[in-house]
Amino acid sequence: MSKNGKRVAWVTGGGSGIGEAGAEALAADGWTVVVSGRRKDALDTVVVKISNAGGAAEAIALDVSDAVEAQKAADQIVARHGRIDLLVNNAGINVPKRSWKDMELEGWDKLVQVNLNGVLYCMRAVLPTMRKQQDGSIINVSSWAGRHVSKMPGPAYTTSKHAVLALTHSFNMDECVNGLRACCLMPGEVATPILKLRPVVPSEEEQATMLQPEDLGRTIAFIASMPPRVCINELLISPTHNRGFIQTPNNRD
Repeated sequence: MSKNGKRVAWVTGGGSGIGEAGAEALAADGWTVVVSGRRKDALDTVVVKISNAGGAAEAIALDVSDAVEAQKAADQIVARHGRIDLLVNNAGINVPKRSWKDMELEGWDKLVQVNLNGVLYCMRAVLPTMRKQQDGSIINVSSWAGRHVSKMPGPAYTTSKHAVLALTHSFNMDECVNGLRACCLMPGEVATPILKLRPVVPSEEEQATMLQPEDLGRTIAFIASMPPRVCINELLISPTHNRGFIQTPNNRD
């Protein structure tokens, strides 16, 4: 936090779902929020929503799978605000063809480029600023699939999310001496637009039992509110009605 109390957060994948909810919750807590994502129109809608609620927000169009563009985004935030206190690495995708029987290398490469490389690119982009500040926090949004291997998400998604967990712990091992900390946030099923890419899209009734974006928004704001001496290394959160524990026709494959 700066001397004047200003806190600046960068939220990737901030145009919808968990990223949007996280940005709203952070802004409500007084953070200046920069949302990034590939769809500028969606980002602008989030910015207007936050501004109308009395918060401070702005948008940067960005594809996190481009390392150069990720660095430009971080540099733009620092040039405008002088600091970055929090990075929420939320941008992520899955693909419809996700089982071993129909997996395509093109889909694997695209997914890993966003879900893993994009996380690394943004972490590296903020690292010099956070080291200089000797303070900074990163929240890497992984998945329940990043802790528990299951069939439904597919091998590419599950592998990338496990890698994000390892990347987070590795960061803490090296950067704790610089006053930096990272949390791997691993939610179970969340009712977000990404569900539309599943081979079997959950029904409205099924989605109502899942975690909701605002649940993750509150969780992100909670992690971000911890004092610098606190590192929440990982946080595993799921719906009470956890379909991973309950065999149903729609979650067997």
